[in-house]
Amino acid sequence: MTPDAIAGLLQRQRTTFHSGATRSVAARRALLDLLDAAIRRHEAALFAALKQDLGKSDFEAYTTEVGLVYKEIKHARKRLARWSRPRRARTDLHNLPGSSRLYPEPYGVCLIIAPWNYPVQLLLSPLVGAIAAGNTAVVKPSEVAAATAAALQAMFDDCFDPALVAAVCGDAEFTSRLLDEPCDKIFFTGSVPVGRIVMEKAARRLTPVTLELGGKSPVIVDHSANLGYTARKIVWGKYLNAGQTCVAPDYLLVEGADRAAELVALMRTTITEFYGTDPLAAEEGSRIINGRHFQRLTAMLGDGDTSILGGRRDAARCRIEPTIIFPADPAHPSMTDEIFGPILPVIPRDSFDDCIAFARERPKPLAAYLFSESRANRARFLSEVSCGGGGINSVVLHVASTHLPFGGVGPSGLGSYHGKASFDAFTHWKGFLQQSSRFELKIAYPGREPSVSAVRKLMG
Repeated sequence: MTPDAIAGLLQRQRTTFHSGATRSVAARRALLDLLDAAIRRHEAALFAALKQDLGKSDFEAYTTEVGLVYKEIKHARKRLARWSRPRRARTDLHNLPGSSRLYPEPYGVCLIIAPWNYPVQLLLSPLVGAIAAGNTAVVKPSEVAAATAAALQAMFDDCFDPALVAAVCGDAEFTSRLLDEPCDKIFFTGSVPVGRIVMEKAARRLTPVTLELGGKSPVIVDHSANLGYTARKIVWGKYLNAGQTCVAPDYLLVEGADRAAELVALMRTTITEFYGTDPLAAEEGSRIINGRHFQRLTAMLGDGDTSILGGRRDAARCRIEPTIIFPADPAHPSMTDEIFGPILPVIPRDSFDDCIAFARERPKPLAAYLFSESRANRARFLSEVSCGGGGINSVVLHVASTHLPFGGVGPSGLGSYHGKASFDAFTHWKGFLQQSSRFELKIAYPGREPSVSAVRKLMG
């Protein structure tokens, strides 16, 4: 798509938005229904594309991709009328008689840019919020998941008026040009370095942004944790989608060396239980997205490191078996950046205090997790570890809730979405004070100022 074509598409959507075509609750519900029907109509093609790009089974494609979008649509549709109503606010004494209200206003033309690791869910879930709030939207799938991008493009071309919702595909240079065009809201999910570029471009026009980024999400396992349960939860959450999940456990901090060794043994048993004695031999299974990322992970593992448990690779199929690094050195290459692959460093620490301190010394992550039966340790963790969100005796699953806002903090992101938070992410709440013309508080006018003591009593 040429720069002129991009500009023309955005202008066409702006004209549609200003016509009011997306503003009524009925129109928004109709678009949500259309999105639901479009996904169902193209579900088989999306499943096939996800298998081609990432090796996802139909079960995984449903439970981690389209099923979550269906749930977001249903949740938003049911509550849309309530979300869209103006909200009353208290009115200060000095503004009486009067009334205060907050009015939800859609931003306008929204740009949604998705990553490759969950290329359906992370494109369409934000779109649910954009539609529910009354916006038009241009969505940009990741070109890295090429088959899925093509399937999504076909779905939008088949089912949507591009003046309302349009999909555009292209490489990084195309995305850069897209970001140079004026829009009213940018929603980006991806890496921290690219997130910085998006924010820099948005800053030139002061365009509001939501950034869903990443980081190294820690798991702390204290002395009281149920290790068998912990092992199963961590193995599932870490190796889902071959570890290519932004909120996957990135590294483990375990209180006590003996407990760490016991947990690692249980995790290895669980890996065999979940993936078989030879995970690489399985015909189906999630794979690394491409050769470049496979080589990045291979370099992280190196050769001859006796702390690596597992680590076998199949370059032809871009697959790496579930791998544990134990005991991991905090200076190991896997501890530098977000791993985004099936590699899990396990670091023993002497005490719970050490675990907390280790996590706090690093940039604020997108997620953090604690496994503990101690109320005191749970309270400390929630109070002292800053993160976007997370779980206690749980990993990853908080992102599947329509009742919890999901987003980062600091370098792991800006803003949140899911459920009502998605509606708010694409809404400007404008505050208005309405007063009666039948009464004036004239003491505010020049020449009628009362004493400061009288004003103090009035304003508090």
